[in-house]
Amino acid sequence: MVSQADLNRRVLTLVGSFRLLVAAALILILTVQPGPPILGSRYPLLFLIITLGYSLCALVIALLLRGERWNVSHVAWLQFVVDISCLTLAGHASGGIGSGLEGILVLFVVSSSMTMPVRSGYLAAATAALITLLEQVFSFLEGATTVADFFPAGVIGAIMLGIVGAIRPVIRRVSESEELAHQRGIDLKNLAQLNEYIIQNLREAILVVDETDHMRLLNQAAAEQIGIAENSSGQHLEDAAPQVHTLLKQWRADQAGLSMEIPSFLSTDGSAVINAHFASLRGESRSSAVLIFLEDANLLAEKVRQTKLAALGRLSASIAHEIRNPVGALSHAAQLLGESGDRDDQDKRFIEIIQTNSGRVSEIIDNILQLSRREDAQPKRMALLDWTNNFVNEFVDTLELYEGQVSIASNDDVEVRMDPGHLHQVTWNLCENAVKYASEAAGAIAVELKYGRLPNNGRPYLEISDQGPGIPDDMVDSIFEPFATGMFGGTGLGLYICRELCERNSASLRYRSRPGGGSIFQIVFADPGRWDKEAALS
Repeated sequence: MVSQADLNRRVLTLVGSFRLLVAAALILILTVQPGPPILGSRYPLLFLIITLGYSLCALVIALLLRGERWNVSHVAWLQFVVDISCLTLAGHASGGIGSGLEGILVLFVVSSSMTMPVRSGYLAAATAALITLLEQVFSFLEGATTVADFFPAGVIGAIMLGIVGAIRPVIRRVSESEELAHQRGIDLKNLAQLNEYIIQNLREAILVVDETDHMRLLNQAAAEQIGIAENSSGQHLEDAAPQVHTLLKQWRADQAGLSMEIPSFLSTDGSAVINAHFASLRGESRSSAVLIFLEDANLLAEKVRQTKLAALGRLSASIAHEIRNPVGALSHAAQLLGESGDRDDQDKRFIEIIQTNSGRVSEIIDNILQLSRREDAQPKRMALLDWTNNFVNEFVDTLELYEGQVSIASNDDVEVRMDPGHLHQVTWNLCENAVKYASEAAGAIAVELKYGRLPNNGRPYLEISDQGPGIPDDMVDSIFEPFATGMFGGTGLGLYICRELCERNSASLRYRSRPGGGSIFQIVFADPGRWDKEAALS
């Protein structure tokens, strides 16, 4: 945006260049004019001195204008003084008002007045008009002009004042327009920065494409979900994210909006289903620019599930408190029955059933109460190399396993961020399940811990794998649901609690079958790139 000061500098620079041309023309006329002199006819020597001095001043002003550290008003006054004095004297030396130099003087006076403040501009024009009349008076007294020449002199003075008076309102309006445009430019820049800040800090993934399907705006969340760089604005959507482009073309083709199906695609790492929601930025027309919201379907389903489970959890917790004491009494009574006198095999079997199911109910109650407390996570940075070694030693000693039954398959250290207690509880539960349910045969337990970083996004992970029979395909989708006991018995809350603890630490718990038989549970920890952001915000 060009400011008024910059515009004045340009005007003065342009006038300075024209002044050099006028000075050069005066010297050329003085040196090559044949016959009687056109200019400087009355006082040739004075005209020569004035012309040489004017040329020198014009050169100095031109050099001065090349610098940046000069005041516009000061240079305008300097130009005015040089022009009015040199051209008036040159005109006087050439016979007065009839020399024609006054016309050039009008141009210089008006240009200098344009770059001055309002009062200074009028003062300069009035001074120039007065000096023109004074020069005519001196020429008349010397007999070089007549009384009739006072009229052209007055007309020239009136032209100077008239032009300055007429052009001043135009200059003021141009200046106000420039200032308004400059302020609007600042406002638009601030709005653009605010818009960029809001979009980049939204949790939702947002992508904007124009009529030709070129990306114009996207935030970091959208870039991560479709697997492209955040600075990919301007790239065609088909080249950057062909899956999203296909869904966009289908949406544009459905001008009537008849399709009720929510378009979706797999994320870059294949870990999530992304729902795409399209909104036209120009009314109902689907051929215009489009705003695309990318929503993790897993998160949406999780929110619905959490809402339902929260109500169920509160109800279950209150019920658990009420039945804990009766269950404890049953278990204690069964224990006393087992210790009192001789019992036949059938009675012992009944007592064993009572104790087993009482213990199972007590475990369910403990798990429900633990879920209802929902203690906040206290994440800390940990090195998995030392942590896994200490964990395996503790686990093997506690369960009295043989050496080699639980092993670690990684050597390189990886730093993670999670609540140590939560990580210990999750890993212990997964390893205990592997020992209890996933061994091929008695004494053939093989549990392996492996950690590293995912190749596609660099997020750290910890895997617990076994060589058991694995989980049937028809049960994979429900193993993390509460009370999903499956084929191995148990309370059905262990894996659910593990996933809940992981999510409280911005981590995720995934399952996949192991090639050759067995199961792999993978803990994917929080993105390390978020650590510095959270530290900067705290």
